[in-house]
Amino acid sequence: MKLKKTLACMLAIFFVIGFMLAGDNSRGITPDVLKILKNSVNVNSPRTRALINAVSANDVSKLVINKGVKDRLFDRNFSFELKTRGVTNQKNSGRCWLFAGLNILRYRVARRLNLKKFELSQSYNFFYDKLEKANLFLEKIIETRNRPITDRTVDFLLKHPIPDGGQWNMVVDLVNKYGVVPGEVMPETYNTSNTRRINQLLATLLRKDAAILRESGKDEKELRKMKIEMLKDVYRLLVYAFGQPPEQFKWRYKDSSGKLSPWKTYTPQSFFREFINVDLNDYVVIYNCPARKYYRLYSISLDRDMADRQDLTFINLPIDEVKKLTLKTLIETKEPVWFGCDVGKELLNKEGIMAPDVYDYNSLLGIDFAMTKRQRILYRHSIPTHAMVFTGVDLDASGKPVKWLVENSWGSKVGKNGMYVMYDKWFDYYLYEVVIPGKNLSPELQKILKQKPEVVPPWDPMYDFFSH
Repeated sequence: MKLKKTLACMLAIFFVIGFMLAGDNSRGITPDVLKILKNSVNVNSPRTRALINAVSANDVSKLVINKGVKDRLFDRNFSFELKTRGVTNQKNSGRCWLFAGLNILRYRVARRLNLKKFELSQSYNFFYDKLEKANLFLEKIIETRNRPITDRTVDFLLKHPIPDGGQWNMVVDLVNKYGVVPGEVMPETYNTSNTRRINQLLATLLRKDAAILRESGKDEKELRKMKIEMLKDVYRLLVYAFGQPPEQFKWRYKDSSGKLSPWKTYTPQSFFREFINVDLNDYVVIYNCPARKYYRLYSISLDRDMADRQDLTFINLPIDEVKKLTLKTLIETKEPVWFGCDVGKELLNKEGIMAPDVYDYNSLLGIDFAMTKRQRILYRHSIPTHAMVFTGVDLDASGKPVKWLVENSWGSKVGKNGMYVMYDKWFDYYLYEVVIPGKNLSPELQKILKQKPEVVPPWDPMYDFFSH
């Protein structure tokens, strides 16, 4: 009887293993499947041979530039255009969000003082962004110290301890807390413009500190004392790499007529109050994310750089509503508009042109790559990767936008002296957020701001790549 039971068990095991193997085999690329795939490509046809020769030897994007579309995009005139104050250059860093934010603020200074060119110091605010992010990271490590190392929040923190990227709310918080200074007061250093190595050092330091905090077994009060000692190392490293931020400074300027102002002493906060003097808390972030319900308020967890400030919060609206608010801010309020987009899609960078169908992969390869905006978001194909500023728009006879003038922060050697042209369909496809003065919102939209925001986690598809 025991022998029969043993044989029955062995047969059952063999049956299960055989079934599993058969199942795996049926799901794999069998010889029959491989034959079907091979037969789908006629390598002996002249067209296929020509494609193999061309595609294998070249950057395929160079082969698919749609000349018919490109040649129609020659017009760089705009029916409405704000005066620019010189193009900035973030170089080899992920500070687009900060450059775009300070570019909006410098516009106010330059207009008020009648300056042809003016730039606020990105290094100054970037110093404190790094310091605040280090503190936020250590605080969250203390908060999550009893969770397993595989916890999704802990995993996210350890993967992104101190990124370059950021969001509009971080611009607001940094300027409100630390003020601003002119560019020459705290100029760029090698490490502010080339952040890869310093980011590696800071990330190593913070991960080491995370291990100490999590494994110490001490209570929260003691851990916070340890955190202060850890932040001393962060601060010291930032001073070495970026320089010491000024607490006060002397500054004067020469306006467009050649008139020189007298020397005056400022603090970063008094400079902001005297020359910019705007309540940044009044600005509202507007998203277009068709993967989420419209006319709702959302908040993204950990999308901030300060431990004692709020996460990014925004209203999600249809793209036509986003466009109307952008136009109103540009034309009626006469303010440049901060925006976030997926800059790498359908971009001719040297020419500074953003236009759908400027690359025609389908005609060359015979493969359809089209997706809806909702699909691009949900399936991780498209997210905001870059922040820039709208400074103009070209309207047709009916008042509808044809194209938008964009001030980038990649220097003057790309686009037309650093300026880009975004065609309106590109706006629909790849623009994700704008920042609008609250006064430009209708009463209905202002009511949405009173909603309790729906909180989404930092690994949600809506989370911004330039926050990593």
